Parts: sequence; structure tokens; C-alpha cells
Amino acid sequence: MLTQVLKNQGPRYVAFRAWYELRRKRGWLKNDFPTAPEQHQFISLEAWKQKNIPFFFQSKLALTFQKTKHADLQERFDKIAQGEVLLFNASWKKLGKQYDWITNPDSGFRYDISQHWSLVEDISKEAGDIKFVWEKSRFSYLYDIIRHDYHYEQDHAELVFSEIENWIAANPINLGPNYKCSQEISLRCLNWTFALYYYRDSVGLTEARFQRIMHALYWQIRHVYSNINFSRICVRNNHAITETMMLYLGGMLFPFFPEAAQWKKDGKKWWEEEIAYQVYEDGTFLQFSHNYQRVLVQLLTWGITLSELHQETLTSTTISRASSVVSYLYNCCVGKNGELPNYGNNDGALFFKLNSQLYPDFRPQLNALAFSINKEYLFSDNWLTEDIHWMQSKVTDKKNGSIDKTVTIAKKYDQGGILTLSTSDNSFTFFKCTAYKDRPSQADNLHVDIWWRGKNYFRDAGIYKYNTTEQDINFFAGTLGHNTLILSNKNQMKKGPRFIWYNWTKNTASSIEENAEEYILTAWAEMFPELGANVKHTRTIRKNKLKPIWTIVDRIENLPTNVQVHQLWHPNPNLIPQVKITATDNNGQQLQLETKGGYFSDHYGEKEAAPTWSFTTVNPTIQTEIQLLP
Repeated sequence: MLTQVLKNQGPRYVAFRAWYELRRKRGWLKNDFPTAPEQHQFISLEAWKQKNIPFFFQSKLALTFQKTKHADLQERFDKIAQGEVLLFNASWKKLGKQYDWITNPDSGFRYDISQHWSLVEDISKEAGDIKFVWEKSRFSYLYDIIRHDYHYEQDHAELVFSEIENWIAANPINLGPNYKCSQEISLRCLNWTFALYYYRDSVGLTEARFQRIMHALYWQIRHVYSNINFSRICVRNNHAITETMMLYLGGMLFPFFPEAAQWKKDGKKWWEEEIAYQVYEDGTFLQFSHNYQRVLVQLLTWGITLSELHQETLTSTTISRASSVVSYLYNCCVGKNGELPNYGNNDGALFFKLNSQLYPDFRPQLNALAFSINKEYLFSDNWLTEDIHWMQSKVTDKKNGSIDKTVTIAKKYDQGGILTLSTSDNSFTFFKCTAYKDRPSQADNLHVDIWWRGKNYFRDAGIYKYNTTEQDINFFAGTLGHNTLILSNKNQMKKGPRFIWYNWTKNTASSIEENAEEYILTAWAEMFPELGANVKHTRTIRKNKLKPIWTIVDRIENLPTNVQVHQLWHPNPNLIPQVKITATDNNGQQLQLETKGGYFSDHYGEKEAAPTWSFTTVNPTIQTEIQLLP
């Protein structure tokens, strides 16, 4: 499989990864990341205040937008104050006020805090999924506390700073699991910075606290800089964008740190390089995931807004790619409550939640990025603009980007391999056909999502967990969890370890046509290499222009003898009574609809039983009609 990795990832990746792992396992990496560094003063609290380094706001006293008491916000604050944490924006977990920050709340495993971060294994059956440990330590929950502070006119500085100090005391520099991931470190630094500015004039921010936080911030940003090549060469996804942006913003916001100028210079260069590489010109994203694209949206909002406040000029590519991202996601924002298709990996990430909308609602974050570019609302409703009030109060100049807010009837995003169709009967069809030049996350080609009247009738099964059983990973990340074909239970590509897929799908094509009655989406891909060469799946979707009726024809070329063809469907159980579905093979023989046990994961770490429908044949063609009933 080394040949496959070399072919897909390139020799630079393989060489760097091999050298990095050798240094890590031999303990050599520890030399670049010292523990227990001596604390010294970079700047006094008073001098920091006098500098008035530009941020979204200078303190909570500078914020003047309307205050509104939300019952949901009060409930969230009460839970946090009692030691609970919302895991992956899905479910509350009681950790207690004396939580040690290193015990996995899912598995109960307690990490060794004396172990250097480079020796901590992030994939371990005994420890369980390390993301459960990282979740509270990224400090995204501070936004609930800060928003409650503002809207309810409270002063929660003591709670916020005691949480930060508690973490610092429990997590010595470069030791334990919370220094394992540079993205988690970057998010923690950004969230602490937001809190520092909000409570800048609070009596709760003492000189001693300020010095402890500055010490921890410096060594965490330095850690990110020292390890940045791992993300830029080996990971090359939202991790790299987060970390390079942290270096850029860290250099701008903390110019008194010794290496700040270098961080800012390199960070800005690398950040814009990552945006140019990772964000395709058509607005799609190399992670093939709407959840991670929303992560990108929030990071772009931070970077673009703070660049303007610091009078930093960004490249036209950065602004145009940000504009394209908004246009693409806006076109796919079809759920009645701002949802998008649950496409690709979804780990519940929403790092900077500054509103009271539910997690699946993308509108507040899209609104904030659109405003940072054009100073115009995508959505003007008050409950969808709070992010803008928090982050844009001092920004006045319009950027050079343009955002296409037209919802196109039929749209083909060639670089990301996405086709969308929005018709007058209030239906939406989301169809994937990707030729991978970047690492795929799921084996989900020719998957189709079907929506009607803002509801998702046929859906993606989700992701569940990254560190779980082989059976679960095969279902959720593999072909089984998608509305497409699977041949003899073989995935479209061969699954490798962790996030790796071999035999990337490279040969694909797609088109959109129409006639008087229908739109016709056609795509094909050569896949299933384990079954032989040149196995080709072609899917044609004919959508009635006026009615919620889809006719789907699947055809397999070079189908090996006695290989069973399974056409898979993942219906929303609550909407099944409104679904009429039938299928025939190429001989006109009606196929029996089978219902099998499956799963659905709407939030990371959670799964529920859900039906999987399938039509099975040994013939190369299946024609299916789906009709949705009022």
C-alpha cells in the first residue's frame, strides 16, 4: 500500500511523515517542545490596555447592540456553571466542577499528565476517542458564558478566569493529551483571547492572572509554530488553516511576544496559501464536508475581519474564495431551519457560537462571513445577525469580493464534484460525483440527498466516531452509509488505516440537461477496484420539474459474474409514510424492497437505529422511481 500512498499523497508527504514518526517514537521531538519553561513578563496588564491593539471590540463596555434574554441561553449557562459541558454540540455531560481536564468522559480513561505530548497516542482502544478529552479544553463553551454575561447584564469574569487558570494549573506546558493537537491549541488561544478582550476592564482580570495567561498563550502559540509543518504537509485540511491563522493573528494581537513578527509574517503567508489550495474556485472545499466547511467559514470571518481592523491587505484570491464559499453554501442551505445536507465527516465542530440558533443552522455563520466581505446581510432576521454584532461593530469598509445570492435551479460544481437542483415544487437534489485530487473522507460517490419542503427525505447516515469499531467505521464512512450502489459489500475504494482510503476514484464525469418536463443529472465513476478493472457506475437522475418525483437509473458496466448489486437508501423514519418507492431491473422485473437494520448519526458520538432500504439484483441495471406524497 506504500505505492498507493506515494501515488496519492506524494513523496514529500511520505518522507516527512516517516521522519516525523521516527523523531516522535525515538523521543527526539521532545527537544523542540520544552516543559516547565521559566515564566517571565512580556508586558504588564496596564501596558497591554494602553496599547489598544485592535480586536472585534475593546471590552464589553464597547458593545451596544440589543440585549435579549433567551431561555435557551439561561439553561446553557446554568448547566455550565454546574460543571456540565455540551459535547460536540449534541449532548450535555456532567463532568463536575473539579474536572481534571485529562479524563475521557466517554471511556473513563485518565491520561498521564507527566507524559510529553509527543508520546501520547491519539488512537487507542483503551483510551477511547481522544476528541472527548479535547472537547472542553478548546473552551468554546466560554461563548455561552460571555453571551449570558452580556444579555443578562452579569459579570462572569471570575468564572471565566478561574476556568482558564484551572486549566493552566492542570496542564503543564507541552505535557499530556491537551497539547497533542495544534488545532485544539489554536482554538483554545483564540477563545481565551476573545475572553481577555471582553473582560479587559473587569476587576476580575488581575495582574497575576494576566501574567499566567500570557505565559500559557506564548508557549502554546510557540508550540503551534514549532509543529506547523505537520499540518501543512501531513494533514492539509482545516487544521492547517486554523493553525496558520492562529500564528498570523497571534503575531498581530500579541506583538510583544519575542517571535511575534515572524509568526505574523509566516502565518499570513501560509494561511493564504492554504486558502488558495484548500478552497476550490467554485466554492467547494477539499475536505468534502459541509461541517468542516462551516469551520472554514468561521475562520475566514475571524481572519478577514481582524485583517481589516489591523489594516492588513489580503490577496484577491483569499477574498474571492471566501465569497465563493458563501455562494456555494447559501445555494445548499435548504433546510427549513437553515440546515444543509449532512455531507461528509461531521464531528459537531462549531468553535465560536455567538447566537442562540441550533447547531445544524448554518445561517448565522454564513451571515457573518458575508458581512465581513460585503457589509451586507444574507439574512436580516434579528436572530440570525448576532454574530455580526459581536464581530463587525468596528468594520465599515466594503471588500472587493462579490457574493452571488442567486439560488441557481441547476448548478454543477466541477472542482468539488457536486451537482445541485432546486425546482419550483420546493424540492432540492444534492448529487455527488468527485474525481479526487485531494484525500477523500468517505466512499460516497454518486450519493444523492433528496429534500422537499425543507425536510430531508433521503439522507446521509452521518459519521458517528473517528475512533470506534471497524464495523461502525465501515458503515458510516464507507459506501453502506450512503444513497448509492454497493457491489457485494465492497466499498467504492479500499479502506486503509485511520482516515486513509486507497484507490482514489479518479475517472468521473457529470452533466446537467433539461427538456420540457424534466431536469436530467447524469454522472459516472470508475470504482470498486477490488472487483476488477474498469467497473463503471453510471447514475442518471430525472427530476420532474413540477412534482416531487425522481426517476433514478443505475447501470454497472463490466459487472463481474455473480456479483450482487445493492441499491441503498437511507430514509428519514419520520417521513417514510410520505414516500412511495419502486424499482425494476433491466428486464423489467420488479425488485423487492428490503428493510435492514442501519444507523443514523446526526451528531458526533451519538448513533440511533434507522432503517436501510435496498433493492438487490445480479443484473447490471436498476431503475427506481421515488414519489413524495403530501
